[in-house]
Amino acid sequence: MNIQGLQKLTLLDFPGKMACTIFTAGCDLRCPFCHNRSLVINPPAESEFSEDEFFSFLKKRKGILEGVAITGGEPLMQVDIEDFIIRIRELGYAVKLDTNGTFPARLKSLVEKGLVDYVAMDVKSSESGYPSCVGIGGFKTDKINESIEFLKSDKVDYEFRTTVAKGLHTKEDIEQLGRWIQGAKRHFLQAFTDSGDLIGFGLEPFSKAEMLEMCEIMKKYVPSCEVRGI
Repeated sequence: MNIQGLQKLTLLDFPGKMACTIFTAGCDLRCPFCHNRSLVINPPAESEFSEDEFFSFLKKRKGILEGVAITGGEPLMQVDIEDFIIRIRELGYAVKLDTNGTFPARLKSLVEKGLVDYVAMDVKSSESGYPSCVGIGGFKTDKINESIEFLKSDKVDYEFRTTVAKGLHTKEDIEQLGRWIQGAKRHFLQAFTDSGDLIGFGLEPFSKAEMLEMCEIMKKYVPSCEVRGI
């Protein structure tokens, strides 16, 4: 595992759990609003934290932490992700996985083997808005749709989430997105923020009023929809 960051305590990243968060290197998308550019564009080949260091940390936190949130980058790009999660679970920790949905087969395998307790999938936009939101012209959403449908089958607890930014998203995108994921368990609209480590330029956040209006649009299709970051 190429681990490039470790947040030793979070009360937010893993719903209902006191957890730590690890950040993996590499991603197959180039979303302009991505706030982890250094993990996506030419990430370091060597881990910042070795697996030995990480598991030593977990052993010391047994009885204090309850879970591990794995994010990125795109964690499912890591070829040894399954063995890594198995080691985490052997220590008694629950696992939350963040994913962009481009590796549905690997996602299904982890869930069906009972290795993941919670999945947060980024659904970037409406299907028509995907190419601009992932920074890849002509991007096809077949694998995204496969991951969406799998999570909607409710084999694991999950959420969908969408970071929205002016210039990339419109109310029409949100309407189309709602139709696409209709029937989902829960959805979060996340306010764009400039981390200082963005892939794109010139993006702006929507106002609180605009975010709440988009949330009301989503509630027609996913009744459990909330706004984060305002």
